[in-house]
Amino acid sequence: MSESARTDQESRSARHRTAPSVNVMNISEAPAITAIESVILEVPDPAAAAAFYAAFGLGSRLGVRAADAPTTGFRAFTLSLVVSQPANVDALVGAALDAGATALKPAVKGFWGYGGVLQAPDGAIWKVATSAKKNTGPATRQIDDIVLLLGVADVAATKRFYLEHGLSVARSFGRKYVEFAAGETQIKLALYGRRALAKDAGVSPEGTGSHRIVIGGGAGHFTDPDGFEWAAAEV
Repeated sequence: MSESARTDQESRSARHRTAPSVNVMNISEAPAITAIESVILEVPDPAAAAAFYAAFGLGSRLGVRAADAPTTGFRAFTLSLVVSQPANVDALVGAALDAGATALKPAVKGFWGYGGVLQAPDGAIWKVATSAKKNTGPATRQIDDIVLLLGVADVAATKRFYLEHGLSVARSFGRKYVEFAAGETQIKLALYGRRALAKDAGVSPEGTGSHRIVIGGGAGHFTDPDGFEWAAAEV
């Protein structure tokens, strides 16, 4: 990688990222990304975090590990739980609030469906939503999809990075939003502008330090242009 390319990538992500242990890789150096197998949240108290996330029932798709890397404000990502009906949104949000989460946006109806945003005790931001506006059955905590949404400096540039690393686009709205195909996994990756994502979450876009998240997949250890770390999924 040329020095000018490295400088450009670092300047776009320096406002909020952990210093990577490896550099952003050349395309020829990295195996192709095929799917996100898990998400690992770095937290100050793994036992407390594991107890909290039991309310979501995500199993091996979500892990926690101890970390004390400095971080302040918005960490430039959210995780969304997509469900089939409003009653399921209420069931999951209620369980999370009972376990110690903070409501950032209460669950409400919108033209897009029904949903709300909350912040876990470890600081991670979660959105629970459905495109349905009416219930079709009794409430459950069944989760249909998980979406990891990254708030990036340049949607087009980061989209290009992931396309070159093997992902394919499922949906795209110009330079504003991109969602990649998830394959057989239930964890989807999507990109949004940092400020737009913060607004959607109901928080300030300002933040510094570590993202405190590691994306688990089969493509080895590397860091994307916005400082998000990928590693081999933990078994």
